[in-house]
Amino acid sequence: MIILLGATGYVGSAFSDLLKSLQIEYTPVSRADVDYTDIGQLESLLRARKAEFLINCAGYTGKPNVDACEKDKAECLFGNAVLAGRIREACERAEVPWGHVSSGCIFTGCREDGSGFREEDPANFSFRTNNCSFYSGTKALGEEILSDCESCYVWRLRIPFNQYDSPRNYITKLLRYKRLLDAENSLSQLQDFVTASLECWLRKVPYGIYNVTNTGSVTTREVIAMMKQHLVPNQQFDFFESEEEFMAIAAKTPRSNCVLDNSKLRATGIPIRTVHEALEWSMKNWAAE
Repeated sequence: MIILLGATGYVGSAFSDLLKSLQIEYTPVSRADVDYTDIGQLESLLRARKAEFLINCAGYTGKPNVDACEKDKAECLFGNAVLAGRIREACERAEVPWGHVSSGCIFTGCREDGSGFREEDPANFSFRTNNCSFYSGTKALGEEILSDCESCYVWRLRIPFNQYDSPRNYITKLLRYKRLLDAENSLSQLQDFVTASLECWLRKVPYGIYNVTNTGSVTTREVIAMMKQHLVPNQQFDFFESEEEFMAIAAKTPRSNCVLDNSKLRATGIPIRTVHEALEWSMKNWAAE
């Protein structure tokens, strides 16, 4: 039995669909059913359901984007950092291993040698470096709270996308934004992300942090070129001249643009597509959700 927190969200729904397709018994838990922010109630649920594993997709992202987190700081801090600590305590009391959906947004840029950030690299887009959005700062704190957890997977998601038109889909966002910032990033195809994350537990790979991104990186202009080839050949896209112009006109808080290295994940034998393969497949199979 798997307990799934945040099952109705963008990532949680994908986990739910995967577990159903694999016919794995699971219980989606909402706060209307059980207040899983309460350590005692969550521990009781884990024991009552004889849970083998817990997946935490609950958190606070801000809508329509991370700018909203600058206003809702208390909720953001609780959902991304405090809650992670409470889930950890409940799982440790009940002796249930678990997986936590984190984010690659705790980094900016790439390593000094030009390669992607690895799991052992310290966050460089956080409260400690004083250069981040409030959202990224809270996600980095969440990872710090779990840094010495012995029976937890920390799965880093990075700019999710898939083949379904949705406000949370990176491809949809690019289609709707009036002007775009050209930046290089790692991305996570949503179904690839949840499949690889679940495989960590199914294959009993070592606990710890994993960059669950599609292999490689891509620039915004590269994605737009693919979109014009497969989705919107006649649509015109306008770009900001610089990040400074973007920040002055379109954003209230700094954005994370970064490259992550997924070698640790691939070394486990868990397969994952390249980012270009995943983008092309998603565009060729594009559908309204």
